[in-house]
Amino acid sequence: MTLSNEEIIRYSRHLILPEVGMAGQLKLKAAKILLIGSGGLGSPNALYLAAAGIGTIGIIDFDVVDHTNLQRQILFGTDSVGIPKVEAAKKRVNEVNPNVTVNTYNEKLSSENALRIFKDYDLIIDGTDNFPTRYLVNDACIFLNKPNVYGSIFRFDGQATFFKPKDGPCYRCLYPEPPPPGEVPSCAEGGVLGILPGLVGMVQASEAVKYFLGRGNLLIGRLMQISVLDMTFREVQIRRDPNCPVCGDKPTITALIDYEQFCGIGLGLEAPVENTNDVPEIEPYELKEMIDAHDKKLNIIDVREPYEYDISKLPGSKLIPLGELMDHVNELDSSKEYVVHCRSGARSAKAIRQLQMLGFKKLKNLAGGINGYADVDPSIPKY
Repeated sequence: MTLSNEEIIRYSRHLILPEVGMAGQLKLKAAKILLIGSGGLGSPNALYLAAAGIGTIGIIDFDVVDHTNLQRQILFGTDSVGIPKVEAAKKRVNEVNPNVTVNTYNEKLSSENALRIFKDYDLIIDGTDNFPTRYLVNDACIFLNKPNVYGSIFRFDGQATFFKPKDGPCYRCLYPEPPPPGEVPSCAEGGVLGILPGLVGMVQASEAVKYFLGRGNLLIGRLMQISVLDMTFREVQIRRDPNCPVCGDKPTITALIDYEQFCGIGLGLEAPVENTNDVPEIEPYELKEMIDAHDKKLNIIDVREPYEYDISKLPGSKLIPLGELMDHVNELDSSKEYVVHCRSGARSAKAIRQLQMLGFKKLKNLAGGINGYADVDPSIPKY
């Protein structure tokens, strides 16, 4: 394997580093890395690894690009919306570096396909956002003796580490048991600062490049924790658990399992979905007709948080966050009719039950919340 004249020019700033040089750049060209996910973490990994000259990059993702992705998933632009992520990702990676071979897997990672896909790669980078897949990636990497560069993000905080089978702890040593379903909100529920995944993703990409170069100290046994609000970088030691069921001295898990079942998903253990069937509802189109007609009987209570109210609001609505509702009951008239709403209808259903216990009877829940209303009034943004 050699570098072309074009590649020598492209990687010249690497080649003049004694720690890289021609030999190191050829190692990067020979490397094969699989990215699990092409979202917030996968995006910076794909771009920087391609720019660095990694020869083969695999990308597995079964999603399509959505407008909500664009705030942090820098692989994609507005023109990519509606396109399968792996398709858009391959196009962008080859725009960065046409010398990179990009393998795409437009499918969901599962116990049925993980070993087959992983076996062709030298290193796996985990950019997933759910616990079943993280445990699946961990176990598959251990069974195949593949390094696993882990990262995760939430709101303003992120973390990353390097799991190397036989040379340190694994993900199960760090998190022996998954949290109860629904206890840890997703980025869609809790939000994430768009710049944060870039920071964490670059840590992962740096670890991958160091691994192939054989330079520096990898994050094996060390969990880097990043807080963007405080701009602090903290390191926590992780020890291998000799009793770990997968990487321990006497492993009890020796094959891939049902990871959704392991995480309690599908067994009725999830956080219960709020039932709104026991409260009277009003459909979005009905409410729009009342708003357009300036119905004087219409009173709208918004039980979301102030920062949500700043995103979107219904004309004439009164903001009373659910947690403050009981403190403001005296501002309401139980003889009047009220339409109560939130983002999707769950919190407003809770609010209606609380008010019903206090004697309020003329209450209706906006079906689908304000996001449902946005379907009949495009001037209202969804979030």
